[in-house]
Amino acid sequence: MPAVPSPVVDRRRLSDPALAPIADKIERGERLTAGDGVTLFRTPDLLGLGTLADARNRALHGHRVTFAANQHINPTNICILRKTCVFCSYARLPKEDGAYRYTLDQVLAESDEANSTLTREFHIVGGLDMQAGLDYYTEMFRALKRRHPHVHIKALTAVEIAHLARLARLSIRDTLVALREAGLDTMPGGGAEVFSPGVRATIADKKLAGDEWIAVHRQAHELGIRTNCTMLYGHVETIEDRIHHLSMLRDLQSETGGFLAYIPLAYHPDNNELGETLHRTGTATSAFDDLRNLAVGRLYLDNIPHVKTHWVMVTPFLSQTALHFGVDDMEGTMVREKVYHEAGAHTAQAMALDGLLRLIRGAGKQPVERDSLYHVVRTFDADGATAAAGPQAA
Repeated sequence: MPAVPSPVVDRRRLSDPALAPIADKIERGERLTAGDGVTLFRTPDLLGLGTLADARNRALHGHRVTFAANQHINPTNICILRKTCVFCSYARLPKEDGAYRYTLDQVLAESDEANSTLTREFHIVGGLDMQAGLDYYTEMFRALKRRHPHVHIKALTAVEIAHLARLARLSIRDTLVALREAGLDTMPGGGAEVFSPGVRATIADKKLAGDEWIAVHRQAHELGIRTNCTMLYGHVETIEDRIHHLSMLRDLQSETGGFLAYIPLAYHPDNNELGETLHRTGTATSAFDDLRNLAVGRLYLDNIPHVKTHWVMVTPFLSQTALHFGVDDMEGTMVREKVYHEAGAHTAQAMALDGLLRLIRGAGKQPVERDSLYHVVRTFDADGATAAAGPQAA
């Protein structure tokens, strides 16, 4: 990341004395330790934490908040890990009610909504379907690129990449090369959950291990494929598990520089086995924990340029508040979100441009539409006017 001005923290807003030495480090541009991260997660001073994160974010991005005109396509919900990923509400077994696998024609028909919504990115993830292998996705990506050559393809989590490699009996690298040649541009950050082996054994026993997830993203970065990263929080993990997870992300970013954005993902307990075990139905994470995870991500992940709030998971109103807790990027238009709605999300499945602009402006921020690599597409002023922009970084 390029050098940025040193953040200036308003010490009057810090009520927890434990935050003062962390504020000193932030102003000096020093990397926070794991102990600092634990302090940030445990402080009762949420507003002080937000003050620190907002200072860091303003030094990086000023008052700009970016978003993308994106469209989610989920080609299949059939998944061989249906019985072992106990936090998932989306997956189905092949003969289970609600199971589906799109044909290429169905994918293309859904993609055609891009013609009327000015979509610039397809976000494509699904299940680990034994009948949807590497050829299924390479054919899909080529067809999408022919039909919508202007649309960026962000597709397939590390877990899906490893699954396709096993089916094709190829290395991770060769699988990524084949997908890139077919049209894959970047990768999302899903499937990370929490890297702690104990947590994964509880919530996703047969899923790709944390170090394997890291290895897939390392291979992608070495091939020039930029990716996002995530953490699923609010279930059985400890604060120490969270810091271990964030440390692994930060270490890989120091090695490769390939992560574009960090997106903390709030666990939703409806319609899944874990929620029943925890006796948590109808109640997701608290607003305090949602804001805390975003703010800590901004402060601890000092080498990842963007932190995104996912309005479909935490509500548009909390995402608006998060714009003063270290967040500079907001989930975009989406068009049709399925995965979190299966888990009980009560938000809309899409948001129109006007709605995004109102949220961002209402927080006193400047809306900026970006592409998938965080280049500015157009900026919006307070009155709704737009100005074309070149390919500068957002």
